Amino acid sequence: VQLQASGGGLVQAGGSLRLSCVVSRGTFSTNALGWFRQTPGKERKFVASINSSGGLTRYADSLEGRFTISRDNAKNTVYLEINNLIPEDTAVYYCALRRGSGVTPFQTLYDYWGQGTLVTVSS
Repeated sequence: VQLQASGGGLVQAGGSLRLSCVVSRGTFSTNALGWFRQTPGKERKFVASINSSGGLTRYADSLEGRFTISRDNAKNTVYLEINNLIPEDTAVYYCALRRGSGVTPFQTLYDYWGQGTLVTVSS
């Protein structure tokens, strides 16, 4: 299984971005997916998770409202839309897949990880 994240970049505060993560060489539609982020010197943290059907999502408490996770099972792709970006959103964003259908914020329950995409928000 391989995950390829993209869509990061430099954006001004208040702007929006949509990150994408394409999954290949594996079953996509029966697996839950998640997004995490990491800033230099800090541990990687949970952002959002979506179940296999896309009908259930979960967000980090502090992020709900500006972040939206979605998936397109026909395209083997999971998305993370971020609105009203703030400088504190600057991080490397990672997508991950777990061999299970349910949402979870726990990193140890994810089996495969993408390489990350950098989001930089300028003030």
